[in-house]
Amino acid sequence: MSKTTPRNLNPEVFERVAHVLKTIGHPVRLGILEVLELDEPLSVREIQARLRQKTEQSLLSHHLIKMKDNGLLVCHKSGKEVHYSLKDRHLLKIFDCLENTDLM
Repeated sequence: MSKTTPRNLNPEVFERVAHVLKTIGHPVRLGILEVLELDEPLSVREIQARLRQKTEQSLLSHHLIKMKDNGLLVCHKSGKEVHYSLKDRHLLKIFDCLENTDLM
């Protein structure tokens, strides 16, 4: 049996990773990431139309604001609409990790 070398990540890195995982740990939020992966920036209405799960606009806005406040999304206003995009596309690698586990 081979042993792997520890990553030597510090506690601050673990805190940040846990924070990100808590933030995206909801089916609607994962759906938002998936939608923004394909096309961005998008308005709340556009995200709502592309989500596989039907979500009321007020609830969707709540999820988007939480993701923005936790540093995962950026937004800008265009007239009355707010458009969201990913702050860091590396976050999308979470889908690769999930697809390569026995959990799926």
